[in-house]
Amino acid sequence: MSNEVINEADRLAIQDAIREAEELTSGEIRVHIDKKCAGDPLKRAIQVFKKLKMYATKERNGVLIYLSFTDRKLAILGDEGIDKKVGAHFWDGTKNQLIEDFKRNQFTQGIINAVKESGSRLKEYFPCEADDIDELSNEITLD
Repeated sequence: MSNEVINEADRLAIQDAIREAEELTSGEIRVHIDKKCAGDPLKRAIQVFKKLKMYATKERNGVLIYLSFTDRKLAILGDEGIDKKVGAHFWDGTKNQLIEDFKRNQFTQGIINAVKESGSRLKEYFPCEADDIDELSNEITLD
């Protein structure tokens, strides 16, 4: 991915936000950025979700924040454990805030805000337990 979209400092800041958000919840949050997304971003997010094996959590409570800056597309996808507990529009507020941040060219801060919001929202349904372990990598993936 080109450095004008996400540089090393941005990557580290986002990964720190993921770690902090996951301290509130047993949920697992990942961020994936594609160079291009020719089709439906939700379908692509589903492919990435499977590729990253995000379904491999005890409570099936992984969340993928999927972005394609070039095509201005995004999706937020929660695993079936989350979908069983929340309504169909659970991620709409987070997604809409992310869009507003991007309109203000606040890309890194927008992603950080979405990650923090995801952690806060998941805390209600999947609080962090004393024996909680980090089941998925916090590393940002790029294609």
